[in-house]
Amino acid sequence: MTIGLDPLTRNAMLDAITTRTGGNALLTIYSGTRPATSGALSGNTLLAQLTCNATFAPASSGGVLTLNSIASIAAAATGTATWFRLFKSDGTTIIMDGSVGTAGSDVNLNSTAISAGATVSVTSATLTAGNP
Repeated sequence: MTIGLDPLTRNAMLDAITTRTGGNALLTIYSGTRPATSGALSGNTLLAQLTCNATFAPASSGGVLTLNSIASIAAAATGTATWFRLFKSDGTTIIMDGSVGTAGSDVNLNSTAISAGATVSVTSATLTAGNP
């Protein structure tokens, strides 16, 4: 079964993410198997932790939330990026998890091969709520 939501409801859901993140949310990129349902890490390596803009995103439109700029960072470790976790700025409150790849993933990078000390950048990011 698939639930269809009207555009105002999709926008409200996405805007709630902005509200929950507060200022300077943290986008963390990991290697290893993604835990189920925002669970505890198990054998994962933190490859990079990027700081989102103090204003996470403007209001969503058409079921799409377009994030403001995200600061680049030097990678903390070497590994293959497989998933991400978005935290509030406190670094402990989980907002969401998702897949990382080079295409067709929740977060797409130019390359999933990350080397310690190399710059990790997100040049654009959007979250989309499914169409009805």
